[in-house]
Amino acid sequence: MKVAVEILTGTLFCIQVENDATVADLKREIGAQQKLPCDRLILLLSSDHSCPMTQDHDEVPLADCGVKDGSHIYLFFKPLDDGSTQHSVFPIHEWLNPNTLLG
Repeated sequence: MKVAVEILTGTLFCIQVENDATVADLKREIGAQQKLPCDRLILLLSSDHSCPMTQDHDEVPLADCGVKDGSHIYLFFKPLDDGSTQHSVFPIHEWLNPNTLLG
């Protein structure tokens, strides 16, 4: 299946995975194609009822997460565990809320 992946910067790219691929398989393909650390990737299906696909979901088949050919997935990054308490990352629910973005 082919899915569209969008990073918060607006970069959009396509990834091809097998129909029986897992969340981990998709993360590995994204990491390899975009040179990103797959252990920090959080995926969110463009859907009203989607929940983030984190490391807890890595072995779950994409189809079980509602991903199908042509799906649009948003890509987020888990903050570095560097001991810092200041990260310039919106929680996912705030990023998806239009009122948060409008101020």
